[in-house]
Amino acid sequence: MRLLISFAALFLSAILLQLSSGGVGPLDALSGLVLDFSRQEIGMLGSAHFLGFFIGCWWAPRLMGSVGHSRAFATFTAAGSIGLMSHMLVVDPYAWALMRVGSGLCVAGCYTVIEAWLQAKVTNKTRGRTMGVYRVVDMSGSLAAQMIISVLAPASYVSYNLLAIICCAALLPLTLTTVQQPETPASPRLRPRLAVDRSPLAAAGVVVAALSSASFRMVGPVYGQEVGLSTDQIAWFLSAFVLGGALAQYPVGWLADKFDRRWVLIWLSVAAIASSGVTISASGLGTEGIMLSAGLFGLTTFPIYSVAAAHAHDFASADERVELSAALMFFFAVGAIAAPFIASVLIENFGPGALFTMIGAGHAVLVVFGLTRMRARPTPRERTRYIYAPRTSFLIGRLTQRIRNRSDD
Repeated sequence: MRLLISFAALFLSAILLQLSSGGVGPLDALSGLVLDFSRQEIGMLGSAHFLGFFIGCWWAPRLMGSVGHSRAFATFTAAGSIGLMSHMLVVDPYAWALMRVGSGLCVAGCYTVIEAWLQAKVTNKTRGRTMGVYRVVDMSGSLAAQMIISVLAPASYVSYNLLAIICCAALLPLTLTTVQQPETPASPRLRPRLAVDRSPLAAAGVVVAALSSASFRMVGPVYGQEVGLSTDQIAWFLSAFVLGGALAQYPVGWLADKFDRRWVLIWLSVAAIASSGVTISASGLGTEGIMLSAGLFGLTTFPIYSVAAAHAHDFASADERVELSAALMFFFAVGAIAAPFIASVLIENFGPGALFTMIGAGHAVLVVFGLTRMRARPTPRERTRYIYAPRTSFLIGRLTQRIRNRSDD
């Protein structure tokens, strides 16, 4: 308990970061609609965020090695705050895209620092409890970030300034903590090929997971507006997706530990195709139907990343886990960079339902590929534990490494 209390500053910083960085995505989408940005330009903003996220994941461990944890955290927080405050000073979609690179850089860099700090301080005895609290903090912050747009007016200096203040506030708990700054860990090598070598299906799975979550969270407000939802209702629409994903973790984890994970992945994708169809159909069933369909969509798509990651780790040795986690994050980031822009182009040309048609098509490809891969080799007898893996930084593998390794002992 004392250790978790000592981590309170880190967890509070994580929540504040989630509120600011998670809130800017839907706010940008709604602001873009008010300012007459095209659908493609709104999608470009979401893609720019994940481009910054990828850069931050790669650069943050190296910056920590040069200037230390606290200074690196301050640098990334400043980048995010500057981007947020600049929005209403330069109202241009391409300038906003550059600012969103800063917000992506901020969230990836700051989470890298937080996770490096946690990794340095936890012990084998406290690792499981610490990760449990960290996952709750991450999910709770994500849920609150979707709701915050219900009180933020689109295209308002006050709204962006409030998010910038929250981002700056994330500095206070971490920089004022009395916990001694840990030594800087060595950054993991980024070897994307490792994920493909260990499990081509897992690599494809995390790309499809990115296709689902990144396009929904960044372009979902456009869909909500086009099917007649108000701003408050769009906040609930996005929150229903996150809540559905949170509720899915335990039952899907039980299934993934009990049955062949390839079948779990395939049936989740089949369910995702069905939920995409339900979501398209629900646009004519009123607000309640749209909300329930969003929750169902989150229930079927959110756990896919963690199931794919668990399947990949089944084929990895203990000393490969950190680099494998980073490789999977690389493929997720690549998918997340492409997904919002592609989704926005499809919505512009074919209407709001094209968002879920694209996602359903991606899952259909994953089903076919999964069935093909099942003929290539049998499932391993010795398997790692299913773990809900936050998609936060390349260092998350360090926190989960020894938890997974318990199945190897």
